[in-house]
Amino acid sequence: MDYSLLTSLCYNIHMKTLRECIQEAGEKKVAIGHFNISNLEALWGIFNAAKNLKLPVIIGTSEGERDFVGVKQAVALVKSLREEFDYPIFLNADHTYSFDRVKEAIDAGYDAVIFDGAKISFEENVVLTKQCVDYARSVNPEIVVEGELGYIGQSSKILSEIPAEVHLNKEALTTPEQARSFVAETGVDLFAPAVGNVHGMLVGGIDPALDIGRIEEISKAVGVPLVLHGGSGNSSEDFTKAITSGVSIVHINTEIRLAYRDGVKKSLQENPDEVAPYKFLKGGVQAVQKVVDAKLKLFNNLS
Repeated sequence: MDYSLLTSLCYNIHMKTLRECIQEAGEKKVAIGHFNISNLEALWGIFNAAKNLKLPVIIGTSEGERDFVGVKQAVALVKSLREEFDYPIFLNADHTYSFDRVKEAIDAGYDAVIFDGAKISFEENVVLTKQCVDYARSVNPEIVVEGELGYIGQSSKILSEIPAEVHLNKEALTTPEQARSFVAETGVDLFAPAVGNVHGMLVGGIDPALDIGRIEEISKAVGVPLVLHGGSGNSSEDFTKAITSGVSIVHINTEIRLAYRDGVKKSLQENPDEVAPYKFLKGGVQAVQKVVDAKLKLFNNLS
């Protein structure tokens, strides 16, 4: 395996910032993996995979995950890994639905935040997103702020079918014109469009194909890196095309949640008398690591 790309991308003597890592990913036509956590096991699984490949990684916590893990506690965990290993691991406040919760994450020390106004009006989305951008800039200009336009659902579940409001409502998809106006008016660093992607993951199958042409048009229109949410269940071919077309960050959550659950279940089935959590939870860590390893290799064109 040629590790020249691995060792050059945000992993050297002087660790780069998240902004620099995102810029390099775009230039190299690769993507940074963004993986959500609800516990320490998932964090270790993700970090182990990224560190073995020498690739930068973003840890995400949704509002619900932050409420469970703790906002300041999540910051402390990720910061401890970054400092101990001198490693480009970053923390993002995923899908945040109010300014107050964005402010909470910024004040706690998150590296990046997302204001998700996909379900409110365009005008209100612009106002609130810009408020988040302005606040982040006032606290620390290095904080990366992402905005979202177009509805892709909110569930990280195994789905029997794609929700009608997502799949059938073509008006929910983002247009290049809307995207251009939104980014210009808000000043966001990253933009998350609805391009056929959906939160959650279909039972035993691949999600519907992404609109690659739309991704390319939006990328040209906005001039900032794109973020693909709802990546669980998308095909390898779609990922490769989307990244080539302007996606610099890919979000995966449902797949690693499923892997963690099944890994722990298998561990308990094989060792039914085990009561030490640090022993039977290893199955979950290993399962998460395996999924993340495969995704990072795919996003970075590694065999």
